[in-house]
Amino acid sequence: MGTVVTSSGRISAALYPGDDFGTPPFSREELVLLDDTLSEASEVASVRFSVYIGDLGSDVVAGAREILAQAPEPAHGALIAVSPNSKDVAVVSGALVAGRVNDRVAELGVSAALASFKQGNLIDGLVAALRVMATAVDRP
Repeated sequence: MGTVVTSSGRISAALYPGDDFGTPPFSREELVLLDDTLSEASEVASVRFSVYIGDLGSDVVAGAREILAQAPEPAHGALIAVSPNSKDVAVVSGALVAGRVNDRVAELGVSAALASFKQGNLIDGLVAALRVMATAVDRP
């Protein structure tokens, strides 16, 4: 109740007066940067990019695939999934873009993110990964 998936795939949520979301782990500016980068990367590459931050379970790739399956248009999507506690990163892509968002593209994205991740800058790393992957993806 109180949430909707917008036409772009983002989730918009409302709260009752007096309720709050708690203390978010990222600043408003970081979230806006990530949102803008997701939109730009998706448009440039014609791939629906998504980001997930959280536990991926013992099989990181399987966990990332399960999350991608829940995204809007998963067959046209690519997910960068980060499990901060286990320090795992997985990139998975949907069936209709798998040939374009391939292992080479995923490796480039993860490599671009690692320096920022090692410094504890999760958003900066995700932004770098998205930008590199968007430019490395073969156009349809």
